[in-house]
Formats: sequence, C-alpha cells, structure tokens
Amino acid sequence: MTEHVPDRSGPAAVVPHRERGERPRTRGKAASPPVGECLRPLTRCQVADRLVELGDLYADSCGGGLWQWNEGRGMFLRRLVTDLRRPGFALLIAESTTMTGYAYGFPVSDDGPRWPGLDRCLPAALRRIVVSGRLFAVSAIVVRPSVRAQHPGRDWNLARRLQRRLLTDHGAVLGVTLVAPGDVQTLRALRSWGWRSPVPGARATPRQARCRVLVLDR
Repeated sequence: MTEHVPDRSGPAAVVPHRERGERPRTRGKAASPPVGECLRPLTRCQVADRLVELGDLYADSCGGGLWQWNEGRGMFLRRLVTDLRRPGFALLIAESTTMTGYAYGFPVSDDGPRWPGLDRCLPAALRRIVVSGRLFAVSAIVVRPSVRAQHPGRDWNLARRLQRRLLTDHGAVLGVTLVAPGDVQTLRALRSWGWRSPVPGARATPRQARCRVLVLDR
C-alpha cells in the first residue's frame, strides 16, 4: 500500500498508505477470517465527539511521522469537519477490540455543495449519474497497517468492506474518488481494491485537471 501526503491545495483523496518494507500482496486463495471487524455508522455528533481518535488513527496509519502528527493530521481533520457538514455525509468505523479503520463520504448532487476539484475532473459520462443522485464520493479510507493490506483482492479485505458498505447503504450505483496526479502508489492501492478509470481505454480525466478520477462499481 502507499503513503498519501495530502494535497495542500486540492480535495481530500482516499487515504491508502504504505507498509515500511512491505512486499506486494497477491490475490491468493486464502479463506476469509473466522471473525471480522464489526462495521457501524457514526452519527454526526458521534463523529464530532471522536475527532481526536479519528485523527490519531489517520496519523498512525500514515506511519506516525512528525509531519503527519502535526500538519498532516490537522489538515485531514479540517477536511473531515468540512465534509461533515455536507448533506448525506456518512462515516463508517470498523471495530474489533479497538477502532481498526473507517471510511467516509457523501452523495454528489447537482444542486448541493460540490467536492472541490471534482467539477473540473468529472468526465461527461458520469454527469447523468450525478443528476440521478446516485453517485457517491468516497472522500477517505483509513485502515490500520496490521489489517489493511490483507489480500486486497478478496471481498473480506477491510478497505473493500468499508467502501462497499458506504455505497450499499446509500443506494449508490457508483462511487467516485480523486487521486493527486503522480501519486502512483495510491493509484495502485485503489486499483487493488477494485477502483477503475471511468471510461475503459480512455484517459481518466482531462489533461488540465488537477486530480485523477477513479470510480467503483457497487
């Protein structure tokens, strides 16, 4: 997985991270774990009450470096608080004995507040889904290092479970996220979780766009 340094001027992207010295995982034939993390949504008030914990897990999942625990963590929480105010905002946490991960996002609508940067990046082919109200922006996925890269191609992978649940709970037909240009490691991690270019065989986003668009089928 890859470590994502937030774009200081652009929108928040999904947040996969890199294990130090980690070897690439293969799809494999491993059986699903006998017990998986419990997924449950938090209300807006619960999210506000647990901001410290959510920020700590983000910084720790990035490797816990000094920059991540200071500037990176603060930038991430400011984006989260901004997204928290959006209509339809949803955040899921994954727990076993402790919080092991979370993911959040919001519906993309024609008449609501937009995700900064998405208007310039969104291909024309996705506009009709926006009009229908069934496009869901996955703004972030944060998963503990010990579990996030376990067989990323399997349905029981925690990142896959979180993103699928977000789309299912909101009746979305498609998920969308943004990746900073040149962030090859994040792009590779997202593709291992099933994300793809919006139009197969075509350039994912206009050349002048500041971010790359990826989509996820439910």
